[in-house]
Amino acid sequence: MENPEIWVNKLLESSDIRINGNNPWDIKILNQDLYNRVKAEGSLGLGESYMDGWWECKNLDQFFYKLLLAKIPDKIGFSLPVFFAVISAKLFNLQRKSRAFEVGEKHYDLDNKLFSAMLSKSMTYSCGYWKKAKDLDSAEFAKLDLICQKLNLKPGQKVLDIGCGWGSFLKYAAENYKVSAVGITVSKEQANFAKKLCKGLKVKIKLQDYRELNAHSASSEQEKFDHIVSIGMFEHVGAKNHKQYLKIARKCLKDDGLFLLHTIGSLTSGDSSDPWLNKYIFPNGVLPSLKQISSACEKLFVIEDVHNFGADYDKTLMQWHKNFIDNWPKFKNKYDDRFYRMWRYYLLSCAGAFRARQIQLWQIVLSPNGVPGGYKSIR
Repeated sequence: MENPEIWVNKLLESSDIRINGNNPWDIKILNQDLYNRVKAEGSLGLGESYMDGWWECKNLDQFFYKLLLAKIPDKIGFSLPVFFAVISAKLFNLQRKSRAFEVGEKHYDLDNKLFSAMLSKSMTYSCGYWKKAKDLDSAEFAKLDLICQKLNLKPGQKVLDIGCGWGSFLKYAAENYKVSAVGITVSKEQANFAKKLCKGLKVKIKLQDYRELNAHSASSEQEKFDHIVSIGMFEHVGAKNHKQYLKIARKCLKDDGLFLLHTIGSLTSGDSSDPWLNKYIFPNGVLPSLKQISSACEKLFVIEDVHNFGADYDKTLMQWHKNFIDNWPKFKNKYDDRFYRMWRYYLLSCAGAFRARQIQLWQIVLSPNGVPGGYKSIR
């Protein structure tokens, strides 16, 4: 059996990453057991060993950028955590309704004050649109307005937001485009915050899973919306449920309406996620591929427009990380050093992945029957 240290060094040869090197993306080994842990546990072992202080890296985002650009994870093969993740996803529906609220409780309910310190003023927890923006706040507002323009919102229309977060889109659309709206979320903290944020506007916030939207599907009472938007929620649906999700959206949408699906996406089709992210950040999450989305749309929607601005997520995540670091003194008495390292690892590993273009951000505009004369793309 090959020595784990030799194995790791060989693995990194093509990435420009050196063990105990002098570049800011090189890693400093503080516990020699790291090699065995990474070889046995893959990405889960790498992440947990960083949380445990077994290794350091000055620029984690650059480390992950180079690691992923060289496609090192593809060369590792199956570790036990990856094997069990894949088998579990094959055998079970990990995103079934009974588990829908787990990600809310684990992640989104964590601490509104922490998210408020990290995110933009609008409390938007998704990729900003940096085409003309100079800072995070303007990038997030530009994204919200881009969505409104793509949906061609008109005063008096009714909009459904599936996975409304802290209510940033609902507030923006109601104030600037004079629409009424309903937002649903599986996070109690988000729901409470959104209700306060949207107070006085024609906005209703409901704590519910998307499958509850279909409660009256066979009835004439089924609520119909002029438009539907879903921003950063589809990542929690899972491949086994894509079709059902889109069927429900179709039943909630008027025949001449538009559905804008804003989602992080994978270059390959799968039904499991990175074991570390699944365990510590987004339980039961899995990124969809364009193939999976288009397949689920068959006989339900016309795909009118696909806009990829995943490179903008790198900038967004780096700004969230800066805000997190700048505001950490306010939270270090509440959270320990392991949480601090976990959160930095989460933000910077994702930034590196977007920078390497290994994951994408898509805004997909869907129509039930095709827009007469064609949809006019907006950028």
